[in-house]
Parts: sequence; C-alpha cells; structure tokens
Amino acid sequence: MGRTAELRLTALFLLGAAAVAWVVTADRMQGMDAGPGTDLGSFGWFAGVWAVMMAAMMLPSLIPMAGAYAGKARGGSADVTPQSLLLTTLFTVGYLLAWVLVGLVAWVVFEGVRSLDLSFLSWDGGGRYVAGGVIAGAALYELTPLKKTCLRHCRDRELLAADWREGAAGALRMGLDQGAYCVGSSWALMAALFALGVMSITWMVVIAALIVLEKTLPWRETAEGVTVVVLLALAVGVAFFPGQVPGLTTPDSPAAMRAMDSMSMHDAPMHEAPMNKAPMQDMNP
Repeated sequence: MGRTAELRLTALFLLGAAAVAWVVTADRMQGMDAGPGTDLGSFGWFAGVWAVMMAAMMLPSLIPMAGAYAGKARGGSADVTPQSLLLTTLFTVGYLLAWVLVGLVAWVVFEGVRSLDLSFLSWDGGGRYVAGGVIAGAALYELTPLKKTCLRHCRDRELLAADWREGAAGALRMGLDQGAYCVGSSWALMAALFALGVMSITWMVVIAALIVLEKTLPWRETAEGVTVVVLLALAVGVAFFPGQVPGLTTPDSPAAMRAMDSMSMHDAPMHEAPMNKAPMQDMNP
C-alpha cells in the first residue's frame, strides 16, 4: 500500500470517528448554549462530554500526522497489518488523552473562578470585556514563538519520525507527545471557545475549522493570518457589539434563558446554581 492509500485509509478512519463524535456532541449539547460563561456541569458529566468534543474537533486535524505514523508503523509491509492498526489506534488515543487532561484542568480553573464570586464578571459589568480580552489574547498568541514551535511539531512528519518509539507503550507515548504539542499550539483557541460559549456547536465548528486550517493548509502563514483576523474581529464584536455577532448567545438573551431552562431539566447532573452565575455572567448569589 502506497503512502497516498495509507493516508486515505487513515483519513477515512479518523473522519468516520469524528463524524460519530459530532453526532453525539450535537445531541448532548442541544439547547445548552447559554453563551460566554455557560455552566460546565458536574466534573464527571463534563469529562465525558469534553472527551467526545475533542474527538469531534481534533481528529480531522490529526489526519496528516496519523497517516505518517501509520505508514511507519507498517514497518515496510506493503499492506495494513493488525499490528499497525493497533499502534495507530493507540497513537490516536494518546493524542486525545492529552486533550482530555486539558479539559479537566479547564473545569477545575472554571469552577475555581466561580467560587470567588467576582461580581465584575457579570455580563452587564465587565464580563463582555473579559470575554473579548480572552479572544484577543488568543489572537496575539498566534504570533508568539511558542505557538510557531508547537505548530511545527503538529505539522512536520520528519519530527514525528525522529522521535519514534517502538511498541504499544511507545505508540501511546508518541500520541501523548503529539497531543502535548498540539495543546501548546491550540490551547488559546480552546480558551476562545470558552469565551464564546463552550456548549455552542456553532463555535465548536468555527474553532475546529481554524485548527484544521492551521495544521493542514500548505500555506501555514496564510492560515495563521486568517486565524488572527477572525479572532480579532470576534474579540471586538464580543466586547463592544455582542448583539451583532452572528451565532453568539448573550447571557442576558431569551435564548440563554431557554438554555438554562433546558439544562435544568436535563438528565445530566448539573450544578444547582443557575448558569447566569457562571464567570462572565452574574456571579452574585
């Protein structure tokens, strides 16, 4: 099997898994977008939802590197082998595990901020400016040397081959390493997602598309430039014209109220506090 066929097979596998994850995510997130500061729910519920979200959002961007890994894992064989399939699966699992750990840390930080009861984070106070600042910060991070270094590791097949590790444990470790570099590349974009509404399918798609462009588009600098422009435009819109941003649910809108009602009736174990007490919404008791 040639390199092109290997890449196609890997792409079909990852896109299929991502498609299933998107369907599950859309079903679980339906009616839950209360905008910036949306309640994350209980630790266990969020952990499961976040894991599926990461499969939906991140697997398409992994296709080039997973294809490169799969080709080397065949060990010179002309055909796909059970061993190469197992190793590639473990590589993918390791990659997603890195992102799952990031989500769990995010949950702890989010809940820690909630517990401080900072009234200035209310949406009618400084919440919209905090959200806009987070998104603007994500745009500025795109220009840093750390971002460029991590993104290079997310794109460069030669760097992947240079750090080759044998066996199942090696595949899992390589996946974790690859995931860690991609966390370094895209963590700020995920922070922007929280600022836009982490339960919003619309913003998940937008952020996932930016990540795919950065990791797969041949013209890397062009992709980075597009990301910066999009993020800066969103930062200005969220901070100063939130009602005019397409797809943005503002915490004081009827849509947000409906989302809170929907989540209160949801069978997931959500926090008792209403979502308008989350950061960037009204945090007063």
